[in-house]
Amino acid sequence: MQGHSHMQQKRGPRMKKKVYENAAAALDGLLFDGMSIAAGGFGLCGIPELLIAAIHDAGTKEITVASNNCGVDDFGLGVLLKDRRIRKMISSYVGENAEFMRQYLSGELELEFNPQGTLAERMRAGGAGIPGFYTRTGVGTVIAEGKEHKEFDGETYILERGLVVDLAIVKAWKGDEQGNLVYRKTARNFNPNAATCGRICVAEVEEIVPLGSFDPDCIHTPGIFVHRIVQGPHEKRIEQRTIRAA
Repeated sequence: MQGHSHMQQKRGPRMKKKVYENAAAALDGLLFDGMSIAAGGFGLCGIPELLIAAIHDAGTKEITVASNNCGVDDFGLGVLLKDRRIRKMISSYVGENAEFMRQYLSGELELEFNPQGTLAERMRAGGAGIPGFYTRTGVGTVIAEGKEHKEFDGETYILERGLVVDLAIVKAWKGDEQGNLVYRKTARNFNPNAATCGRICVAEVEEIVPLGSFDPDCIHTPGIFVHRIVQGPHEKRIEQRTIRAA
């Protein structure tokens, strides 16, 4: 019986180590100039700030970033933009970042505008292996220029491509050792879709819990999509702080 048990143990699936000690270690060997990155978050809510900072520290440049927006001038993706590390943004919102606007209007930054729902679906479709889909959003606007138009049930739709990138970086509330993730409230936003569309996905979390801690029905991103995970402290910033006189 001992021998049989030993053989079963040897033949069973081996759990690959996914937990890394810090963001730099979690990104080691994954970064290169000219790469494409999908980043979760909305404004400053649910952004993978530790991984963004590590990408900045690594000196990676000429990056194409798919993200709802580009952070603010001195935080989040804004730090990469400020140092001219980003070549192209695939975004739906460019507000709150004066440097983003300046670089775009001066022709220094390439920008591919996507409606928010279209960008989310492009990420989801890419992660699901769907190369393209039709949507009515953007028909009759500059968004539709150069795209295939097709009629369904008397309505015109445009073809949008699924998005697949070299690296996805996401922020979650909790994760276990195998990368199963749970997001907190509105910080879920673009993160689940972004996580699926990267050839490699690295997640940062506020807390790593033991395997088996999550009810399977409550997992937002299954660990099959997540290759590396890191825990670290996060700064709770307010995107637009508004106060009134006492």
